[in-house]
Amino acid sequence: MRIAVFGTGMVGQTLAARLAELGHEVTVGTRDPASSLARTEPDQRGMPGFGAWAQAHPDIGVAAYGEAARDAELVVNATSGEGALEALEEAVADLDGTVVLDVSNPLEFSGGFPPLLSVCNDDSLGEELQRAYPQARVVKSLNTMNASVMADPTSVGGGDHSAFLSGDDAEAKEIVRELLTQLGHRDVIDLGDITTARGVEMWLPLWVRLAGTLGTASFQLKIVR
Repeated sequence: MRIAVFGTGMVGQTLAARLAELGHEVTVGTRDPASSLARTEPDQRGMPGFGAWAQAHPDIGVAAYGEAARDAELVVNATSGEGALEALEEAVADLDGTVVLDVSNPLEFSGGFPPLLSVCNDDSLGEELQRAYPQARVVKSLNTMNASVMADPTSVGGGDHSAFLSGDDAEAKEIVRELLTQLGHRDVIDLGDITTARGVEMWLPLWVRLAGTLGTASFQLKIVR
């Protein structure tokens, strides 16, 4: 599958590398490719600068958002929550019928830590994206876990945990379900239409607190039934 991964941070890097490893044709989308490729120094968390990462993955293309989306069969929105609407706006002409897998969260850090949700209760970032770009087929998933668990679910509990799907388009959700299965996710629960993204996004405040208490971000929900 031809996949565009929007975002050059840890989530984008991790998912792009794993999807390429699985045999997909991957292009990373960014606002300014030259500026992104110029970042070669590790960040404060030790993640390689995007330029260094790109050099280590020569099989993965790098392009502006619109160019990356142009021939993509699926777009992964791995931008920060605050940058998601703008990123898709730059690719809007190329999103007609495209499946958009939204793994981002509407975290808002203006008041420091812990972050707030910029949208919640009666709306969600997933819904905002679908309203803004009705020609796209938005599916919310993978946002309840960190990047390493998204890409390699077996890294936590041997993969014995749950992932979720929210979206209005049944075919788009099946395409995403198949992709999640390729990544190794075994229990994928379809929550329903895009409004159900509210629930999985509102898990994030508890996720942040658990990460601090547990001293690790490598954990995930398991639905026992």
